[in-house]
Amino acid sequence: MPKIVFLPNEDLCPEGKVIEAKPGQTICQAALANDIDIEHACEMSCACTTCHVVVREGFDSLEEADELEEDYLDKAWGLEPDSRLSCQAIVTDKDLIVEVPKYTINQVKENH
Repeated sequence: MPKIVFLPNEDLCPEGKVIEAKPGQTICQAALANDIDIEHACEMSCACTTCHVVVREGFDSLEEADELEEDYLDKAWGLEPDSRLSCQAIVTDKDLIVEVPKYTINQVKENH
């Protein structure tokens, strides 16, 4: 099974974490299944940017983002060339190194 290395994130996994993922799972599903509580305000329906991640290694093993995901990524805080929405990035048989940005744009949280 491929591994996903989550780089340290102050809120989600301060020391980082290495998990196993099943091919066909999204990065978000794999994270949630392994107690990394990545934000996913739209319930993984590709309707927000709260699950934005940067794939530091293994980006080329992922299928290309579709137009809808690209549109949302354009709105993400801290967008980088290797950014993806973790709810849309499907794990293949390759290992990944992923960074969860420190900030997300969550309209619901910001308004309360």
